[in-house]
Amino acid sequence: MWFGACTSSIGTWMQIVAQGWLIYRLSHSAFLLALDQFLGGIPIFLFSLIGGVVADRVERRKILLVSQYVQMASAALLTILVAVGAVHVWQILCLSFVSGLAQAFGGPAYQALIPTLVDRDDMPNAIALNSIQFNMAITVGPALAGQTLAKLGEKWCFGLNALSFLAPIVTLSLISARFLPESTTDSIFRSLKQGISFVRKQTSMEALIVLAFLMTTLSMPLRTYIPVFVKDIFHRGPETYGNLLSLMGLGTICGSLFVASKGNMPNKGRFSLIVLICLGIGIAAFSLSRWLPFSYAMLVLVGSSMMAVFATVTSLVQLITTNEMRGRVMSVYNCAFRGGMPMGNLLSGWLVPVFTAPIVLGVNGLLLVLVALYFLLMQRRVAAL
Repeated sequence: MWFGACTSSIGTWMQIVAQGWLIYRLSHSAFLLALDQFLGGIPIFLFSLIGGVVADRVERRKILLVSQYVQMASAALLTILVAVGAVHVWQILCLSFVSGLAQAFGGPAYQALIPTLVDRDDMPNAIALNSIQFNMAITVGPALAGQTLAKLGEKWCFGLNALSFLAPIVTLSLISARFLPESTTDSIFRSLKQGISFVRKQTSMEALIVLAFLMTTLSMPLRTYIPVFVKDIFHRGPETYGNLLSLMGLGTICGSLFVASKGNMPNKGRFSLIVLICLGIGIAAFSLSRWLPFSYAMLVLVGSSMMAVFATVTSLVQLITTNEMRGRVMSVYNCAFRGGMPMGNLLSGWLVPVFTAPIVLGVNGLLLVLVALYFLLMQRRVAAL
């Protein structure tokens, strides 16, 4: 599972880099960059809750296989459109929505499947290691994409991504772990209500989900607007874009390795909030930087602190929930965590043309610091975990 997911993630990040570059090349519109991210993420916000109910009712491996096939088809179609010179921005936006819809059902199933592969005591390590494979892809994928974009063009990035989905499809066929759901006569709505009720009874879970939404809303627009910094502030090309994303990915690997090495460490809540402060400072510093080496350093800091806080908060949610409720609870968490991405990108898409990307990202970084201080000093349910 680890190797299959890593291979697919490398392909996905090659496409993300090429897709952002292609949209900006075709339109030179910061708003369309944000709209693409919004359309890729909004299905996760809208349908993850239903996806969680399905993950508790259907064999999770089958859900993941269908999700991989849909995403593979989307990447293959985009490859063909670019290869024949018939690509338009609206087509890219539509395919982003389709891929996001597949992830809305695949995401909860994948997150619910991981704990069935390891013992409970090893769960924080497993989640951190899963973050490492994802972030190895963030390091390798953009670097490969930068070289591929410069020498071969966007179509090769999309085509290699389509091929990369074969890796998780093969590994999902090989693993022996199975989730056999209990038969139920409850409606989907009733099952969904049970999951939300479980979350509300766990007051610390509520706080974690709110924190997850705010984290992604305020932090993820940074990655969306890196092409704007590369072209309009540093006046560089696709290789610099790939280097910036790769260094951010290098930081995320460092953050994931640190969390994995600590295992089931105490005071995870307080640790996550302190690291969130570092994340906010890093984003604000990057937004103000006009010196490329300093921007490189800040993205390493942003990547390491971002992944450390994401992995720690996810571990806390997984440890609090029970296996029979895991699909539904993780779908609520996924809805907040992934839903913050399109909301943050849509909001920034409106603000950046008015106030510029550096100002909007700088304010986002400051707000992250304030959110962390609020949960650390005033609303202490997360800090007490």
